[in-house]
Amino acid sequence: MNLGLFNTVDMPDGELIYDANFLSVTEADNLLHTLTEEINWRQDRIRLFGTEHPIPRLQNFQGEPGISYLYSNLKLEAEPWHPALDRLKNSLIEPCSTTFNAVLLNLYRNGQDSMGWHSDDEPELGQNPTIASISLGEERRFLLRRKDDHNIKREIVLEHGSLLLMRGTLQHFWQHSVPRTQKPREPRINLTFRHVL
Repeated sequence: MNLGLFNTVDMPDGELIYDANFLSVTEADNLLHTLTEEINWRQDRIRLFGTEHPIPRLQNFQGEPGISYLYSNLKLEAEPWHPALDRLKNSLIEPCSTTFNAVLLNLYRNGQDSMGWHSDDEPELGQNPTIASISLGEERRFLLRRKDDHNIKREIVLEHGSLLLMRGTLQHFWQHSVPRTQKPREPRINLTFRHVL
């Protein structure tokens, strides 16, 4: 792991820290291959405006025994930690100055898979949650916009092996998304470590 200096992104009303090289290329390559092959990926469905839709990506949720996570009326029960993710979780304690007890995994199969605008502000994440996001595979655009003024935006290209740390009051004032693209894209896995109350 690269525990060097992080780059702080200018974000009023929140803290956003980015390390493009948190994992070495070899570490990131190996983790991408392991998770692609060994995770029980599934495509859940959510109900929007009275109609069920498949989520435009595959996902998995892991964590300590008994932990569940609810978003968009979808309840996820934690599967046991994969050994590689348990090791990665422990490696985040020092650079993130916090501990995590769960991780949400998202597999973006191509450019058509996406994540809509949202904030990680569910009650079970607490008042000012810290979210550590690890990206593996294809680079994708990560967009942020102010909740009270959608014209105020930020954009980061999330690179293979990078760490994005969101904390402070960020989830109160900002939304984020991973938009779809028509450009050919290889698969990408995103790991969002969090502490569920």
